[in-house]
Amino acid sequence: MMEQAHPAQPLWLRILQFPLTRVIVLGGLALSMMAWTESRILAFKDSPLIGVAIAIVMAVVVMAVYVAWGKLIERREVTELSLPGAGREWAIGGLVGAGLYAGCVLLLMVFGMFQIEGLNPLSYMIPAAAMAIKSAVFEEVAFRGVLFKSVEDMAGSWIAIIVSSLVFGFLHLLNPDATFAGATYIAIEAGLLLAAAYLVTRRLWMAIGFHMLWNYVQSAVFGGIVSGGVALPGLLQSKIEGPTFYTGGNFGMEQSVFALILCTITGVVLLVIAIRRGHMVPAPWNRKG
Repeated sequence: MMEQAHPAQPLWLRILQFPLTRVIVLGGLALSMMAWTESRILAFKDSPLIGVAIAIVMAVVVMAVYVAWGKLIERREVTELSLPGAGREWAIGGLVGAGLYAGCVLLLMVFGMFQIEGLNPLSYMIPAAAMAIKSAVFEEVAFRGVLFKSVEDMAGSWIAIIVSSLVFGFLHLLNPDATFAGATYIAIEAGLLLAAAYLVTRRLWMAIGFHMLWNYVQSAVFGGIVSGGVALPGLLQSKIEGPTFYTGGNFGMEQSVFALILCTITGVVLLVIAIRRGHMVPAPWNRKG
């Protein structure tokens, strides 16, 4: 018997389903929502709990928009944000992120470049939560969920790693104290690690957990500068002195050679796991069938 032909999809839907359109429309929407969310958090900087609430609500909204696009436009199951197992994957990513940052600090302490001089009240840990939630969720949705996946559809996983890492890294040049070296380090260490975290599970939760806890521990616990942004006092009153090559200088730990080494090695390990699990998508010209 002849198989029944599926009706052709309307032109407007096929245009929206094209990967480049997805980057422009869905990616642009996610980044616009992120900018609005950040402006609201800053507007309530004197009421940090309100800022945290705004970040949580908008994080849920952008994930809902992403899922709706996948279901209504792409006509697929959006497994990268499905809830079963999300808490475990987020926690694993968070532990890795917090552990890697603590490892960098420990190395600075061993070499006498990081000193703890006292403690601030626990309330100092609240303001950093809003920015950590905002950055982790919005940036992972935009750069791994939208950009990485779209490039992967067009050119395969390897090119998607390169493109998403470069874009992610060099967009940090927009930060107040950004440097070319810092952006390059982020493209290598964080771009690879976050892409690999996505590839290991083909889901976003692990990358969100890593991103969120790295930023939060950096700012809320150690009072460090996050990627050339504004430094906030954290739980620890700390003093960092030493060459920028080791400490990261005004850009923060992301420009430290210790972060470059530790995060890049972790990213390579995760990438090897993803390859062994068969999670890499070949380029279209190498696909069989």
